[in-house]
Amino acid sequence: MKSLEELKALRDQAIKKVDIRKEKNGTRIVVGMATCGIAAGARVIMSALMDEVAKRELQDVTITQTGCIGVCRLEPLIEVYRAGEEKVTYVELTEEKARRIVAEHIVNGNIVKEYTIGSVE
Repeated sequence: MKSLEELKALRDQAIKKVDIRKEKNGTRIVVGMATCGIAAGARVIMSALMDEVAKRELQDVTITQTGCIGVCRLEPLIEVYRAGEEKVTYVELTEEKARRIVAEHIVNGNIVKEYTIGSVE
């Protein structure tokens, strides 16, 4: 750091990242982050989701993590909760799939059916 302005900019960036993970009304995305999920790549998925939500400046989206969701063989996975709708579980995710879910499901309201647990099972 060479100036107070640089430090303030760094603080503002950190606050934006933390705000994405706070509880809000709207859409809640839960990332399975037990050892099975982490081993399968859940950290990359969490980062991609946070980046995409921040890039699109979505204010009504909360991203949280949980332990084992119970379908370890289909990790990494996320669950999407929206008021008045059934939970949607997305499985076998990649960074690209996570970004597409934000674009199509979170922003436009269209479930990406080929990534859901129903299409895999």
